[in-house]
Amino acid sequence: MESILLKNGTVLDYASKTNEKLDIMIKEGKIEKIAKEIQEKADRIIECNGLYIMPGMIDMHCHLREPGFEHKETIETGAKSAVKGGFTTICPMPNTKPTPDSTETLKWIQERAKEVNLCHILPFASVTKGEKGEELVNFEELLKAGAVAFSDDGMPVENAKMIRDAIIQTNKLGSFVSEHCEEKSVSAGAINAGEVAEELGVVGVLPEAEEIMAARDIVIAETNNLHTHICHISTKTSVNMIRDAKKRGVKVTCETCPHYYFFTQDEVRKSGTNAKMNPPLRTEEDKQAIIKGLQDGTIDAIITDHAPHAQEEKEQDLSKAPNGIIGFETALPATITALVDKGHLSYLDMVRLMSYGPAKVLKLDKGEIKVGAIADLTIFDPNKEYEYKEEMIVSKSKNTPFIGKTLKGQVKYTVVSGRIVFEQ
Repeated sequence: MESILLKNGTVLDYASKTNEKLDIMIKEGKIEKIAKEIQEKADRIIECNGLYIMPGMIDMHCHLREPGFEHKETIETGAKSAVKGGFTTICPMPNTKPTPDSTETLKWIQERAKEVNLCHILPFASVTKGEKGEELVNFEELLKAGAVAFSDDGMPVENAKMIRDAIIQTNKLGSFVSEHCEEKSVSAGAINAGEVAEELGVVGVLPEAEEIMAARDIVIAETNNLHTHICHISTKTSVNMIRDAKKRGVKVTCETCPHYYFFTQDEVRKSGTNAKMNPPLRTEEDKQAIIKGLQDGTIDAIITDHAPHAQEEKEQDLSKAPNGIIGFETALPATITALVDKGHLSYLDMVRLMSYGPAKVLKLDKGEIKVGAIADLTIFDPNKEYEYKEEMIVSKSKNTPFIGKTLKGQVKYTVVSGRIVFEQ
């Protein structure tokens, strides 16, 4: 395995609060030395002057579509898109066909990920068999087989007793449930309820759809002193509830996506179905609340919710088109453009939310730059400004409202276990 010497890069590490120019020596897949100046020889020397080096980004919530929906994305095309976006670890959700509700399917996904051999792929297993909300999976068996945690993402577990049992059982095993919060009785609709939905003549999704179920899971966590994780939050009320719960010592963690702090529901007017996702883009007030939640630590992680769909699927009417947008390749520049560049977050805050935080929630020995650590690194140019174009996309699908937008920040190298798996 080649040794790599990174010279003169600005090293960003949230754990040690490092933000300075340093050299990093990588040998045998690990970080061997970090110093002001390293004179030793290496098989490859990369001049990182003007570049920032952060712990490899971790996406704890994405969709790779394989098995079952390979026309949208495959494990290989998804991994290529992820490493181009600077992600070294990704956690695909279980809404595939078949669902990873058995060790066989879970192991098949892991084997396929090993063959692709680009980034660490740590799959979620489902909470219920077939994500049908009728029968819980064997949590212990699936954890032993390598499930990173559990979710029925895309399909909320509506039965309160069932989700309570799931949260209790997974916590006993040192794991957790990541819950897609959507109260189905008030969630029918295409985009956020309000003026844009009325103007476009579509049924609007009420914000309470997310909030009611988030409240339910917070209650279960608090009453039983257990950890629960809430997926892709998008509303002011969700942020406020989670903030208040955390202040009371409730073991609740949560995540959000770049589209909730980059866009509002107004983007649907411009991008149509490419701005349709679940939960939907919300109001300016919600967007500002999400930003505040990222600033004050209410939100633990930024995730992509990378959700590829074929062009013909997204070309349907707004009410019929599937929810979701791709996100691997725009997550870092969207965060720099919308948050860091505008002074809402520092670069170390960004590292906390995109590397350190997700590693802590998932209990992974990742998200830090330190001697002896596996060399998972994201190296980017913070000042590169460009228009995001469809031809730049390496994902199999192109469904994103970021096309045509001016973004700042570009990944130059992605290093996984000491191997350069992407270079610009």
